Amino acid sequence: MNADEECARSEPATEGWPDVPGDTALTIKVPEADPLVRAGFPAHVTVLYPFVHESRLDAAARHELSALFAGHDAFTLTFAEFARYPGVLYLDPWPRTPVTALAKDLTRRWPDAVPYRGIFEPPLAPHLTLANSEGPATQDAAYDALQAELEPLLPLSCRVRSVHLIVWDGSHWQDRAEYRLAARG
Repeated sequence: MNADEECARSEPATEGWPDVPGDTALTIKVPEADPLVRAGFPAHVTVLYPFVHESRLDAAARHELSALFAGHDAFTLTFAEFARYPGVLYLDPWPRTPVTALAKDLTRRWPDAVPYRGIFEPPLAPHLTLANSEGPATQDAAYDALQAELEPLLPLSCRVRSVHLIVWDGSHWQDRAEYRLAARG
């Protein structure tokens, strides 16, 4: 499948994000990319959104998360290429495999944690959103200009040693926990 076909198939099936207070997500922070992001939130790669409601994260679930992440080696992500979903300019992380392996293990253990609530078919690949505020009439010109501005700052690499659990409080995403990956990677 070429990039245009993947992009067309990744359009949302419904409008908007139905976040409710207590929703959680598991993300990889990428502070090295914060200066590049124009989307109004810190640079990150989503491992799994949404995860489970915060009310379900008891001590046993938190212990399982710690064990699951400790079973994966730390890794390095490199961001060298731009890509686009409709309305979104993003950086494509390489390799994707460690991020998709984490998501696969999480959804195997918590099968009701459906990536992006199932509104994208196929599910979105790992990505680091740079900008997402342009509409169809302006996105090409705006994102072409932003890409030209940011291209000299690439490639960018970051060492991933942990995954963060964040919670939607009704108006902002808040950090709740950090889960370490194995140091051997």
